[in-house]
Amino acid sequence: MEVLAYLIPISLLLGGVGLFAFIYTVRSNQYDDPEGDARRILSDEWDDKPKP
Repeated sequence: MEVLAYLIPISLLLGGVGLFAFIYTVRSNQYDDPEGDARRILSDEWDDKPKP
């Protein structure tokens, strides 16, 4: 039971760090690509051989 005294604060700290990192990425617009996927799915050009 003494282990829980260490594990609970550590897990809360790691969860808080993960939440902060997620909120940071959402606010810095890293997930925003409103036209990219829509245009890519309708494109006839395939990217099987990317340019070097």
